[in-house]
Amino acid sequence: MPAKAHALLFIATCCQHCPMVLQSLSELVKDGTLAQLEIINLQQSPEMARQYHVRSVPWVKIGPFELTGVRSTGELKQWIARADDPDAMGDYFSELMTTGELDTARDFIDQHPETLPALLKLMTVEDSKLSIKVGVGALMEDLTQADWFDQHLEQLAQYLQHDDPRVRNDAAYYLGLTLNPGVIAYLEPLLQDRDEDVRTTAAEAIEELRNRLQ
Repeated sequence: MPAKAHALLFIATCCQHCPMVLQSLSELVKDGTLAQLEIINLQQSPEMARQYHVRSVPWVKIGPFELTGVRSTGELKQWIARADDPDAMGDYFSELMTTGELDTARDFIDQHPETLPALLKLMTVEDSKLSIKVGVGALMEDLTQADWFDQHLEQLAQYLQHDDPRVRNDAAYYLGLTLNPGVIAYLEPLLQDRDEDVRTTAAEAIEELRNRLQ
């Protein structure tokens, strides 16, 4: 089967690590793992760097994934294999949070709001690392203020029905952060929730939202 994945690589003349990533990607084109590789010199095409929000090099885009820093051939192969897998977006966000790249994750979701469901799904992972749990919370506190977030309220509200009270509690808290009075209707049923923490979070969010209506 012919390779489908394409890669876009940003490099810089003075970058010490760029040649390693360039060599790995070139080999993957040569062996047929990658269908195409486009290479852009950051210093020669600053407008392209701004278009793709490139802040440092080496920077490579494989499918939907934007990767920075040194990547081994094996790592690149893994992301190439996931390029057409919609479930892999959650793995991508998990890696960004584990490596402390919250700004990258925030910018990515802000540019691609359609990927938000992958982030929301991470709320349900019971055994996720602390860095991921904290990262999801930090990202949601910012993203709920985005102009586009109201279009995704129903997606978040679905988690108010989750079996795990921790997930219901998080979803209620994030809905409250939207400062959208329209979410009160979503939160009111939680005032009768079987979990005390969920009831408290919902009540506090509703009170804050109603105060904003006065």
